[in-house]
Amino acid sequence: MPTPTTRRRAFALAAALAGAAALSAPAASAAGRADIARPASSGVHLQQAPSASGGKTLTVATNGSIDSLSPFLAHRALPTAVHRLMYDFLTNYDAKDDHPIDALATKWTTSPDKLTWTFTIRDGMKWSDGRPVTAEDVAWTYNLMMTDDDAATANGNFVANFAKVAVDGANVVITLKQAQSTMLALDIPVVPKHVWESHVADIGKFNNDAQFPVVGDGPFILTGYQKDQYLTLDANPNYWRGKPGFDHLTFKFYKDADAEVEALKKGEVDFVYGLTPAQYDSLKGQANITTDKALGKRFYALAINPGATTKDGQAFGDGNPALKNQQVRQALMYAIDTKVLVTKTLGGYGTVGTGYIPPIFATYHWDPDPATAYSYNPDKANQLLDAAGYKKGSDGMRTGPDGKPLTLRILGETNRPDDTQNAAYLTEWLKAVGIGATTSIVDQGKLGDTETAGTFDLAFDSWTVNPDPDYVLSIQTCDERPKTPGKSFAGDDFICDKDYDALYQKQITEYDQAARAADVKQMEQRLYSDAYINILYNANSLEAYRSDVIGSWEKQPQPEGAYWGQDGYWSFWSAKPAESASSSSSSSNTGLVVGIVVAAVVILGGGGVFLLRRRRTQTAEERE
Repeated sequence: MPTPTTRRRAFALAAALAGAAALSAPAASAAGRADIARPASSGVHLQQAPSASGGKTLTVATNGSIDSLSPFLAHRALPTAVHRLMYDFLTNYDAKDDHPIDALATKWTTSPDKLTWTFTIRDGMKWSDGRPVTAEDVAWTYNLMMTDDDAATANGNFVANFAKVAVDGANVVITLKQAQSTMLALDIPVVPKHVWESHVADIGKFNNDAQFPVVGDGPFILTGYQKDQYLTLDANPNYWRGKPGFDHLTFKFYKDADAEVEALKKGEVDFVYGLTPAQYDSLKGQANITTDKALGKRFYALAINPGATTKDGQAFGDGNPALKNQQVRQALMYAIDTKVLVTKTLGGYGTVGTGYIPPIFATYHWDPDPATAYSYNPDKANQLLDAAGYKKGSDGMRTGPDGKPLTLRILGETNRPDDTQNAAYLTEWLKAVGIGATTSIVDQGKLGDTETAGTFDLAFDSWTVNPDPDYVLSIQTCDERPKTPGKSFAGDDFICDKDYDALYQKQITEYDQAARAADVKQMEQRLYSDAYINILYNANSLEAYRSDVIGSWEKQPQPEGAYWGQDGYWSFWSAKPAESASSSSSSSNTGLVVGIVVAAVVILGGGGVFLLRRRRTQTAEERE
């Protein structure tokens, strides 16, 4: 879709900072920023956890990171999930089977040519500061994204095809340039116009974390945040679907998943997600702990840098030119034994990767013909490398036509345990076909900076896919490359295939689901055959929670879905305290005792990677 035109808002940054307080409602009853404790004995400044204001608390452990709390800017999985709790969307996905259901909009109609959509906005909804939620808020949010490049950073692909968004009483009327199949899957958090229009000067610099509580209309209200330490939310007592079962929701940051598991065992947190097989197995049979193995919505892949270029084709970075050769990329596919990765890395908790869309979304998932699939075949890999002109020397290692050794850099992330283990396997397998390899496992920020700069060859990659696949499909289009060298962008491997783009345009205008699914599968086939991105596996979602704290809550989809990473807020909104849970947030199994020092155990780095998302359509894929 065409890129939105730029129209900068003519406000001064100083005005935004001066007016930031207006982004929060009166904070008399909510927890704010915690004070800094300065023990005389050590002189070290330690950040303490905020105290809750009574009621029951559900505490989630995370080692994810937050790139921004602005719904216009956030790419990563954690803030994307938090925004679903803070803000309502035009429509939502049903918890049982992911079909579109009402949210801000109670009903919708289309013109005969499907180019005009009219959404009726729910009456009686209020922002957390007491102001009514109206059609003006929806239209203002969408129009801002259509006219400001920064506002389109996270979810701009959804509005790029909008010709006009207008208000007609309680209705939002959207006129399209061409048909758009994602109109009931617009993953765009709607913000309060009266707050953002008056007090945010520069969308690209405002992170929505200056004052608390933050004005929202979702099931929870953001009440506090300390980078890499904690994020707190309070239940919205006036939420239209009903107040959440827990009064408070807290995310506590840990340096790694091992620390999270220990915290769960001790009762310091109530829920952990993203477990490794070993961690998951260690929790089985533990008293008051329930484990859950769900079908995964994420794919884990090896992204191949075919040469970093901007939207207008300007080359930058230092990717290995060998990877521009399709035969070399295909050789890499044959050189990797994905069955071993599923068995060894996943402990059997997952499936071998094939198509770009995970098997949980059966309508759009594609499997290659077994006769032509990239099954593990070192002999075939050697044949392709020979044909591409990369010959083996007496030491068994290859050199290119230019006489330089064929050596590739593998990039991974410290927060993904899979990366370190898989890099070791890849190094072995590449050496077996004559390719040298070096490995860099770095923090999220460094990985993001490296990908953005195009200074890598191979990178482990993982994205969460939405029920509607448009977002993760869009990140592989030519237009998703950066506008200028080194500028942050949605994708990560600089793919530009005009035939793929043509199929993308075709599927986005197709309202017939079967026909659209056929187009999507052709797109997956192109990505697969061209070997730009190798889907290594689809892991199960491994989670665990304290059954003495959480009595019941909803999965998505049902019955084999997960609690974390939902396309909605069903798990945390529906969660009900167990009968045995303490009625006070000072209970030992919530870990929210006033004055507990958090900083001593949370050392996570900030970072700039888009921890693979829905998305955008991810989150937005949410990316992790």
